[in-house]
Amino acid sequence: MKTELQSRKIRWGILGLGNIANKFAQDLLTVPDAELYAVASRTRAKADTFALKYGASIAYDNYTDLAEDPDVDAVYIATPHALHKEKSMQCLTQGKAVLCEKPFAMNLHEVEEMIACAQANDTLLMEALWTYFLPHYQYVSELIKTKAYGDLQKIEADFGFSRPFDDSTRLFNKTLGGGSLLDIGIYPIFVALSNLGIPNRIDAQATFFDNGVDASCAMVFHYKNNVKALLKSSVKEDLPTEAVFHCEKGIIKINRMFFMPTTVSIFANGQELIKDFKGDTLGYNYEIIHFNQLLRQGKNESHIMTFEFSRNLIKLLDQVRNKIDLHY
Repeated sequence: MKTELQSRKIRWGILGLGNIANKFAQDLLTVPDAELYAVASRTRAKADTFALKYGASIAYDNYTDLAEDPDVDAVYIATPHALHKEKSMQCLTQGKAVLCEKPFAMNLHEVEEMIACAQANDTLLMEALWTYFLPHYQYVSELIKTKAYGDLQKIEADFGFSRPFDDSTRLFNKTLGGGSLLDIGIYPIFVALSNLGIPNRIDAQATFFDNGVDASCAMVFHYKNNVKALLKSSVKEDLPTEAVFHCEKGIIKINRMFFMPTTVSIFANGQELIKDFKGDTLGYNYEIIHFNQLLRQGKNESHIMTFEFSRNLIKLLDQVRNKIDLHY
């Protein structure tokens, strides 16, 4: 496939056509060496409407037909969390490269199954945590890594919005992995993991809706030398949704909606420097470009979003769930 893909566009399929799939498709259209070839939903009307909107060649009313379509090179898995493992493995066993939306799966055991399946089928697999590939986040991570403002002493990161409770929707459906932790709490945890690594200890507290879905989760990750990460997620209150890095010689702040293209403020030497990273796309194109490059190079694993990083991320999510007694 590597040689063949040098001379044509990569043909993408999207499996699951909810809100994030629309955003992904919109940015996929901006990537010159890729095309949206096929889409799949559980309903014919939704598949046809989506295909027409984004110019897909084929619309399927089931997931299996897309997974088995020999003309699909790569599949973006955008189903509810609880289906990530099953649908990823279904595509991998058909030789399809898989970009699976975060969280990779429901727990570490499922993630290990997915990785083993990809390796057994010699096929590319990557968790789609798009923030890792955004220019503003890479810029801040480089500042932290090079200690441009001294050692990192504390991180504060949160992600929260208010939504009316409705257990008929995915966000509040426990069987689909709904709730604040897996849906959005993964982003603050990602910030801590990507800049501080694995904590020595975790404290966590949560509030719950009557159906057992977590409404909010407050976490403290403890590291050596009294370094901490203060993290929070919520689907019942609006939070600043910022990521703030307290360093010895200054403060670096990724401003509101830190997980998507936004601005970065640096407070040092009595001054504030603001850098604007907002662009012409939503930002999903960066992970798509990276994934396409891996596929063309015949790679089976990303050197940025590695299997080890995805393992560590789901391990932390599992540990927090155990702390707050959240079980699926």
